[in-house]
Amino acid sequence: METENKTQAAMAMEMPDGDLSEQIKLVSKDSHVRAENTELMMSYQRGDVTLEQYKLLLCSLHHIYEALEEELERNSSHVGVAPIYFPLELARRELVEADLEHFYGPYWREKMVVPKATERYSHRLRQIGRDNPELLLAHAYTRYLGDLSGGQILGRITQKSLGLKNGEGTAFFTFPAVSSPNLFKQLYRSRMNSVELTEKQRMCMLEEAVRAFELNIQVFDELQDMVYRTQRLINTLQIPGALITTTTPLFRVGVGLCLALATVCMGIYAF
Repeated sequence: METENKTQAAMAMEMPDGDLSEQIKLVSKDSHVRAENTELMMSYQRGDVTLEQYKLLLCSLHHIYEALEEELERNSSHVGVAPIYFPLELARRELVEADLEHFYGPYWREKMVVPKATERYSHRLRQIGRDNPELLLAHAYTRYLGDLSGGQILGRITQKSLGLKNGEGTAFFTFPAVSSPNLFKQLYRSRMNSVELTEKQRMCMLEEAVRAFELNIQVFDELQDMVYRTQRLINTLQIPGALITTTTPLFRVGVGLCLALATVCMGIYAF
């Protein structure tokens, strides 16, 4: 994968148009398509999303954005970060926290489940924030502009699929401080294109953009696998429907822990 990333980055470096945003778009094209075609995202596009999937996704998003936004804030004066630092317009963490509190209650932190793939993603963000802050741009670009582009559509799909009313539980998809997503995306791209990078830094940036998509794909795949394993477990144990719909703290810890909980008093409950 590293060799493939380097090859793609080298091709993008040869583009006549040297804008960083266009180079990232080219180098990450294949990974972008793969991310959109993961089973979790395909389910979303069909409107076939469950509350379990959505809550697990929120847990992962919080962990990712907590790391990204803390590192962006810590490096906000860095020459490679300052031009694309828009906390008022783009920050997601507090909005995700509002959604988590809606579903899990005030003690939502104690009930979160964070998959290993999400931990790896977060670790990578912490690592580059410490060692190569300019590479945060690649992750900020792929995450924020992706959310800004598809957020409203996914928000409507989520509301319809889960029967959510008045925006409750879907704050993550909103950008209250962005009046025109298209104009803001143009501004963001112009700011990132203004960042001065050496040839080596630009190559690393393009490789990091591909890595960002690959990390997202790993998160999506693991979340989907967690849902599958939970459903198989419920089917195997033949848990009565009434028990599955009971809300208890034990099962709200998350579907990712169901296999372990099954060995402890068969403590399997639904969200």
